[in-house]
Amino acid sequence: MKQLLQDLKKGEILLEEISYPNCGKNEVLIKTERSLISPGTERMLLEFGRSSYLQKAKQQPDKVKMVIDKIKTDGLLPTLETVFAKLGEPMPLGYCNAGTVIEVGSNVTEFNIGDRVVSNGAHSEIVVVGKNLVAKIPDNVSFEQASFTVIASIALQGIRLFQPTLGEKVVVIGLGLIGQITLEFLKANGCEAIGIDIEQGKVDLAKSNGFIALNPANGENPLTFISKYTDEIGVDGVIITAATKSNGPLEQAAEITRKKGRIVAVGAIGMNIPRPPFYEKELSFYISSSYGPGRYDSKYENEGIDYPIGYVRWTENRNFQAILQLLSNGNLDFNYLVTHKYKFIDAPSAYNEILNNRDALGVILEYESKINIKMNKKVNLIQPLDVINSNEVSIGVIGAGNFTKLVVLPILKEANVKLIGISSSKGLSSALAAKKFGFEYSNTDYKELLNDSRINTIFITTRHNNHAKLVIESLEAGKNVFVEKPLAINISQLAEVIKCCNKLAKENRLPKLMVGFNRRFSPFIKDIYKKIKGRSSGLAMNMTINAGNLARDLWVHDPVIGGGRIIGEGCHFIDTMSFLASSEVESVSSVSLDNKKELAIKNDNVILNLRFKDGSIGTFSYLANGNKSYPKEQMSLFCEGKVFELDNYKKVNAYGSSGMKKLSQDKGHKTEILEFIENIKSSKESLISFNSLINTTLATFAHVKSLEENRIINIIELEDELNELIK
Repeated sequence: MKQLLQDLKKGEILLEEISYPNCGKNEVLIKTERSLISPGTERMLLEFGRSSYLQKAKQQPDKVKMVIDKIKTDGLLPTLETVFAKLGEPMPLGYCNAGTVIEVGSNVTEFNIGDRVVSNGAHSEIVVVGKNLVAKIPDNVSFEQASFTVIASIALQGIRLFQPTLGEKVVVIGLGLIGQITLEFLKANGCEAIGIDIEQGKVDLAKSNGFIALNPANGENPLTFISKYTDEIGVDGVIITAATKSNGPLEQAAEITRKKGRIVAVGAIGMNIPRPPFYEKELSFYISSSYGPGRYDSKYENEGIDYPIGYVRWTENRNFQAILQLLSNGNLDFNYLVTHKYKFIDAPSAYNEILNNRDALGVILEYESKINIKMNKKVNLIQPLDVINSNEVSIGVIGAGNFTKLVVLPILKEANVKLIGISSSKGLSSALAAKKFGFEYSNTDYKELLNDSRINTIFITTRHNNHAKLVIESLEAGKNVFVEKPLAINISQLAEVIKCCNKLAKENRLPKLMVGFNRRFSPFIKDIYKKIKGRSSGLAMNMTINAGNLARDLWVHDPVIGGGRIIGEGCHFIDTMSFLASSEVESVSSVSLDNKKELAIKNDNVILNLRFKDGSIGTFSYLANGNKSYPKEQMSLFCEGKVFELDNYKKVNAYGSSGMKKLSQDKGHKTEILEFIENIKSSKESLISFNSLINTTLATFAHVKSLEENRIINIIELEDELNELIK
């Protein structure tokens, strides 16, 4: 199947072949019939993509500040690599889709195969969309008309926020698609609607539909007109549907609105609110969030959990339904807004049209009506290698998220390995990664990687809840495994991994297993390790992680998906201290800023006290309430007259010994992966012992248990529980 993308670095429009996506349990798979280009939003994206780096920076000052902060903590080169990698990642275009359901998830009862539906899916031959962002099209509404539903819902949500009343005078600034539809909705509410735009074609269109419309670019002064039209009172309010970085629409809205009037921003505009008119008139200002309540709520959009209608009457989905009902009963008709039609295969021409023709409004993309799309879960990019030498490492990758693309794949591309296949659930990220890094193929069925006899090593970089399952399947398929941390997110998963490894070891066919604990491979950690080797007493270690705040609804906090930040990320630092001590953790005692038991897993402001079997002690402070300009990772280590201070993997200050400094940050990722590849080729034992992997994982579980029970947890307690599960 093909999907439309934009290269943000060069601004090019790409029509890429990708594997068709998997349908999640709360999702609907849709074959597209029509999709609508939103000229305002998508023109801004085009112009941004085709601007210079300096122009891009000027347009996103908040992002520039983030880059500067990252340079301060991580260094210049790593930051620039990240920025250019992100800019080089093509992004999907489109959000107004109409098509036919071809598959539904296991939790979806609202739709059946063959249903005609609208969604906020992208410009793609097949889209997969959460069920709350899908609505059925009435039989008497065409796909073309229905494709306006999502963009019309943006206008409708602006109206709902504005709360118009009969007889009010309301100005709409910006007469693109959303602006024209907003005029219609105001008229339907009994308001006197006035449009303003600087493009004459859009002004003329509004006038042809019976509205008053002004063009300031032609010398028409809105302030003078409004003053006269309202007997110098001002309009009751303004709805801004323009798309511009300028602050002009907001300033103009404040000028023409009456005292105690209201302004609603629907479009993306400059947001420097002028204080004098807002203060003097006591104006109310609202920002409308896209299609309505539910937008950007992962529980609603991804998990399919609806808001009760008695409490939230108009969600984004119910806004979709309202638009479709208005189309069905003839109270809406979008035909007058259609200015261009293109075959989907000619979509790049359509984008040139909207960039060069400011009068382009409703640009419809038409898709093949028959289901003759290549319904392949695999896309081949280069001629496959039929034979792989037995001494070569040939790799399949499951997962293609940001960490994979920014860290893992660049290292693998430079390594002496064969990159065979890469898989992701939705297909797009793996397709782009495969093309960029030179894989033979991409797909959406990871089991094909496990069944590919040419692949002898699997890298697993998915969300945490899938790690244990994928490790087991990969090992049973005879593949060496590199799994990004953690190995498991609960003791039951860990028990299943151990049972699998025990079984394969007994059968003398256990491949290599590695968990991505990269910090121990950092040259700084290795250097400290050498300088304390041969000690006769324990270590005292203190690690401080300025982790940064993450949204509470992010998946990493979810105990079922991410396991929480200590299980998911904190395991790194426990492993690092275990490595330095050459000893396993014996007990864990944890405290948190918030001591509510139900927040034990999600808590990310915690201090762990670790005791190791060799007598070493470690304090591990994982904090999300700090400042981004402060270094992310620091450690102090005390040992027999020596003190080492690790500063964010850029330098080590040493007292009683020699220090170390490098020009750029080095957390050990490259060394870790390259050493793992060499380890596969040898008969040597794994780089990290299996017992150590288990101990570190159990230590993270002990942390959660310590918070829940407010006591010191001895690892032997969890080992006993684990042994019961393994029996």
